Amino acid sequence: MGRLARIIVASTAEESREKVAGLLAASGFSVFRCCGGASDLRRAVSDFQDGIVIILGKLPGLNPEELLWDWGGRIQILFIARPQVLASCENPEIFRLPSPVSSQEITGAVQILEQLHQMHLPKRTGTEKETVEKAKQLLMQREGMTETQAHRHMQRYAMDHGIRMADYAALILHTSGEE
Repeated sequence: MGRLARIIVASTAEESREKVAGLLAASGFSVFRCCGGASDLRRAVSDFQDGIVIILGKLPGLNPEELLWDWGGRIQILFIARPQVLASCENPEIFRLPSPVSSQEITGAVQILEQLHQMHLPKRTGTEKETVEKAKQLLMQREGMTETQAHRHMQRYAMDHGIRMADYAALILHTSGEE
């Protein structure tokens, strides 16, 4: 089936983060990072580019729907919170579990999200990956963008115009004469 999805666990409560991360690691999942706040979570998602994000409770400064919008088909989100907090999240692409929740419910949900993640993850060839990386480097050099900004720029443009990011990267290289 391919590699297992990397997982980020985010919560303001350190004990909750560690408990869920430990449960997942013991169940054979790959926990990439634990985050205690919204900005830390955004940086982590930017670093890992794709995978599963588990949000435990309300995270000040973070709307799970905005996170999904920014990262589109690259991430799956599991939002675990009290029912009244979950009610504010209406996007059907965000998997929600009302707390309290059992260990089996968490691992079962992550298994489902991992399968969905693998099905929706764009399959890039080695050449396409090189093209995307070259285009990012070009944007970083010519436009003064960070790697994250270059990635987001390319991702947003591709999504807004209904094209693959690798195709947009090739266009960037072609128009700059860098093919």
